[in-house]
Amino acid sequence: MGFEGRNVAEPWGDRRDDRWYVAPDETRDDLVAALRAQGAHTTAVVTAHDLTEVGAPGPRWNGADPASLERVLFHLVQEYARHLGHLDVVAELAGGPTGE
Repeated sequence: MGFEGRNVAEPWGDRRDDRWYVAPDETRDDLVAALRAQGAHTTAVVTAHDLTEVGAPGPRWNGADPASLERVLFHLVQEYARHLGHLDVVAELAGGPTGE
């Protein structure tokens, strides 16, 4: 969606009422397969381009100049860090280990 500049019909299609949503008929295997397929696609894009290469224009950029692959990947790392912090909270609330 971002670096490739392609339109994704429902980029946040896993959300309902502003919350993450998994349909009742989706299985763990379905979710793992989707995650692995997206990971394989990301790997293919990253290995096919230089970090300084600027992405294609598209709806993600809302008229702004597209970012370099390096910037897109840095943003991805920031998003993972943010959401891993959320996962820490969930683990602690569920009685898991606590820490920094």
